[in-house]
Amino acid sequence: MEATGTDEVEKIKSKFMSAWHNMKYSWVLKTKTYFSRNSPVFLLGKCYHFKTDGMYVALNSFQSYSSGELSTDGSNFDKINTEISGNVEEFRKDFISRIWLTYREEFPQIKGSALTTDCGWGCTLRTGQMLLAQGLMLHFLGRAWVWPDALDIDSSDSESWTAHTVKKLTASFEASLTAEREPKILSNHHQGTVKRNYDDSEKRNEVYHRKIISWFGDSPLTAFGLHQLIEYGKKSGKIAGDWYGPAVVAHILRKAVEEARDPELQGVTVYVAQDCTVYSSDVIDRQCSFMDSGKADTKAVIILVPVRLGGERTNMDYLEFVKGILSLEYCVGIIGGKPKQSYYFAGFQDDSLIYMDPHYCQSFVDVSIKDFPLESFHCPSPKKMSFKKMDPSCTIGFYCRTVQDFEKASEEITKMLKSSSKEKYPLFTFVKGHSREYDFASSPLHEENNLFSEDEKKRLKRISTEEFVLL
Repeated sequence: MEATGTDEVEKIKSKFMSAWHNMKYSWVLKTKTYFSRNSPVFLLGKCYHFKTDGMYVALNSFQSYSSGELSTDGSNFDKINTEISGNVEEFRKDFISRIWLTYREEFPQIKGSALTTDCGWGCTLRTGQMLLAQGLMLHFLGRAWVWPDALDIDSSDSESWTAHTVKKLTASFEASLTAEREPKILSNHHQGTVKRNYDDSEKRNEVYHRKIISWFGDSPLTAFGLHQLIEYGKKSGKIAGDWYGPAVVAHILRKAVEEARDPELQGVTVYVAQDCTVYSSDVIDRQCSFMDSGKADTKAVIILVPVRLGGERTNMDYLEFVKGILSLEYCVGIIGGKPKQSYYFAGFQDDSLIYMDPHYCQSFVDVSIKDFPLESFHCPSPKKMSFKKMDPSCTIGFYCRTVQDFEKASEEITKMLKSSSKEKYPLFTFVKGHSREYDFASSPLHEENNLFSEDEKKRLKRISTEEFVLL
């Protein structure tokens, strides 16, 4: 009886915390983000210019404004092979097409806990999901793909969002006080998109668009959902409710992809750099690991590089390098943020980073239902943050479809690392050979019984003590 009483107390406590977090994270809604019309905007390897759009442009959730002669001073982005695109609408469509994964509430209870929401602690797992989702979008859809319905997302003003929030909070507190399941308040701004007639190519792309999102659903059986990621996190000493740093999340994502059983995912692998070093032969071994079956194709690889951009604060000397990385067609984003908050960085303008914010609590969506609503998985509002506010702990991601792509990417990134490094040692390095050929501790490519090797566990514990902590 005592255990049962304790469980009830934990459930009520969890509901109160959920209600508080719902209030805290439901106000982070639509805010205006200002973009200069005189400086290029980079988004995951694509470049947009707003000069042709007039002095002032107000579209949906952001405005473009004149700011004199602001430019990317000192950068060499004209040498980078990026696609130059036209205007604000194209940028909006591209940005909104990226998959947005945020805090959710009232999803199935996480095993071993009373939690039915990740509000307040799951932000780095969410940004990790967004980075992996972008890698999968490149793999299945390509960088040129945009969601046809992107611009159909309702552009309701802030007042309508606020009214919805107040209604939601009232219901949340009432449900918590009565210890009942929180009632669902239907959103006024998600009424569904206009149905379109797709051609065969668009139908195929929409199938993959929906399938990729379904892999990140908040239920125990989805390949990259919160429940599965937490299970893998337990192997590194983390439990539901803990905060996860960007380096630990990189290893969790690798395990999740390795363990995924969907046949569609067998052509993708993840490599995590060790000690800021990418061992080329280890990467290529991962890409070619299933060729013994007689197949001629190799796996695509998502390379994750945990780094620190300085000591207690981010070193501004790394600004040009971060810009250069986000300008590359291979980049799938950066898991980072500012102290106590994790963001998914996807682009920049001048000295400000463009990001998607997971700190917004949305209702659980059952992705197992046919034609589940997609709107809440796409962010209508880009945000910007000064680079100097960025926390130094982050994980950089790249996608390479083939071995040749990896070799080309490693050459380009190495040149960028050398040109941007003012000190003796670059931020990270690519080296020939396998990790076991060097003096560093290596982890096996294929582990059977334990999801994390002893070396990995020691390294993850060390990494965890170096990263910022959520209070």
